[in-house]
Amino acid sequence: MAIVFYTNPMSRGQIARWALHEVGAKYEQILLDYGTTMKGEDYLQINPMGKVPTIVHNDKVVTEGAAICTYLAENLPEAGLLPTAEERADYYRWMFYAAGPLETAISNKSMGFEITPEAERSAGYGNYDRVIDVLDQKFTSDDYVCGDRFTMADVYVGAQIIWGTQFKTLPERGSFIAYAARLTARAPYLAAKAIDDAMIADTES
Repeated sequence: MAIVFYTNPMSRGQIARWALHEVGAKYEQILLDYGTTMKGEDYLQINPMGKVPTIVHNDKVVTEGAAICTYLAENLPEAGLLPTAEERADYYRWMFYAAGPLETAISNKSMGFEITPEAERSAGYGNYDRVIDVLDQKFTSDDYVCGDRFTMADVYVGAQIIWGTQFKTLPERGSFIAYAARLTARAPYLAAKAIDDAMIADTES
């Protein structure tokens, strides 16, 4: 059964589309706008958050970018994007580092929320600078999340770094720029990005 993919080209749906292309999945695309359809009753029955991306596969709903990436890699293992037993710790550690501390730190900084030293313990991620330094250390020593091999974790972690370097929510560190360059040269990334870019251009024309 084909995967039903709910998205908007100007959203985190770009992450899910990239993941779909990496595993070679067949999918039916349903575009939603930020007004009526994304908050409409029909879609809220599928994803009560009224956000994208969402996929539906075998009558099961999967939301949240990291969960969608993980689900696709596990359900299409022939793509070879799952971690080996040795890689599993890094795979899950950094996938959820990006979904938790990294995205929270970037969002809070972008919206002007400053974490005081007294509040760092309660914030969960400490502070923005520490989150970035830890990520920088990772990609200074490793080409990919699991060392020298691309896995599905690189789609999710990589998307955060690609966007962060493009939109200046991350500092221009050499490790981030080099990592983003490796990922954006991949054929599945280019194919998925071309689809979303074309739809964005049509909207703006």
